[in-house]
Amino acid sequence: MRLPASARRPVSLWRRLDLAARWMFPSVTLLAGLLVLGLPFGLPGQASLRPALAVGCVFFWSIYRPASLPAALTALIGLVLDLLEYTPPGLWAVLLLGLEWLTVALRRQLVPMKFRVIWAVFAGFALGAMALAWAGQSLLCARLLPVWPSALAAGAAIALYPALAAGLIRAHRGPAAVEQG
Repeated sequence: MRLPASARRPVSLWRRLDLAARWMFPSVTLLAGLLVLGLPFGLPGQASLRPALAVGCVFFWSIYRPASLPAALTALIGLVLDLLEYTPPGLWAVLLLGLEWLTVALRRQLVPMKFRVIWAVFAGFALGAMALAWAGQSLLCARLLPVWPSALAAGAAIALYPALAAGLIRAHRGPAAVEQG
């Protein structure tokens, strides 16, 4: 039974801010993660972690909370990744938008699947995204670039996805859960 409008309590400013923070959690944490990984820590293979993080987060949030990662924010994340990776502007934006579109299109089939199946699908998407990034950069440079940086990024994405997904699942069910707001 729904209460009449006069009987409902007005939504407080803090409640609205809480809900906004929960909805913005996926995009804000992804952007913060990319910026932190852009800092010069001197870790071996650190550059390959940025596309791995972006691909993993876009894939995860496109399955479990697609409304929290709208296309405009995905494009912005792609442009930030382009700036951090020194790739042509728009390359990662297009790749991440394509990944988001494919994942949302397969969302109904992926949600009930076991994690191993989702991980296998992610592995295929990550390999495809990194291969397309390599092909796009090679095409724009008018020469074949070395394959190993893209292969390392794909391997990092596939290897780190279980840990990334475990953390994102905890956040999705915990402090970032919109339903608990």
